[in-house]
Amino acid sequence: MESIISVTSLKKSFKTLHVLKGVSFNISRGSIFALLGSNGAGKTTAVRILSTLSKPDGGNASICGYDVVSQADNVRECISLTGQYAAVDEILTGRENLRLIGSLKRLPDVNKKADELLAAFRLEDAANRRASTYSGGMRRRLDIAMSLMGRPQVIFLDEPTTGLDPQSRIATWDMVKALTYEGTTVFLTTQYLEEAEYLSNHIAILHEGVVAAEGTSEELKTVLPQGSIQLDFLNSTDAINACNLLKEYRISFNKENDKTIDVTTDGSAVQFADVLTRLNYENIHIARFMQKLPSLEDVFFKLTNEKKEVEQS
Repeated sequence: MESIISVTSLKKSFKTLHVLKGVSFNISRGSIFALLGSNGAGKTTAVRILSTLSKPDGGNASICGYDVVSQADNVRECISLTGQYAAVDEILTGRENLRLIGSLKRLPDVNKKADELLAAFRLEDAANRRASTYSGGMRRRLDIAMSLMGRPQVIFLDEPTTGLDPQSRIATWDMVKALTYEGTTVFLTTQYLEEAEYLSNHIAILHEGVVAAEGTSEELKTVLPQGSIQLDFLNSTDAINACNLLKEYRISFNKENDKTIDVTTDGSAVQFADVLTRLNYENIHIARFMQKLPSLEDVFFKLTNEKKEVEQS
């Protein structure tokens, strides 16, 4: 497919801190691209360079065929940026915010376009209320709607659902997906792995200043050749006997159920069959089994050498 964003060996440092050390990727027109990374990985720095707010120290990047440094004005004509925090004027109403952006861009039919976006983002009932009365989810929807005034070819969404409740987050996801139906290309940065997996056609994982891996969600999962089998037994004695029988495999007990174990394999059908055959031969009865493949979360933590942490509610 045609590339609308092309990045080659992009570099950026802040004094002695090397944030981007040679980042490269291409993004197809009309797709949703997710850039994943931990806090401080350089996601926002990359977005600032591509949106012409910052200049790189090295490398090249182009959007819509225009160089982001030497043809910055042309790049700005075809992009829009929604930052981590909603940039709405709280004194103005939702409709007035949209009209303001339309007027600044000197768009024709500003009122008509504002009404269309208010309807598309389910803000019609709140159109004449001040943005200061909006909930976090409503402000984020208005912020994205403002970014779409003028139908940009590329929209940058820098962690668009940070701080939103689950319901607002899912609603925002649906709106982001809808953007591509008319050909808009979405560049998404996020810390939420499920967000990237749900939305994106292509994902890149940024770690220590370089792209550690990229591809579709399914392609990235092949980075880890391992899979596991969850085995539920009739009693804890069978579970213990199974552990002894399968000791050459890596085995972990379920913390909440002493009758359940996870057996780590290489993900192949051969090892899957081997486990079940051995148990059957020794008459160790299984109540239930389930094959589990690596998740995007597993891949992310493997590539970034981070430990999984339980999210605090």
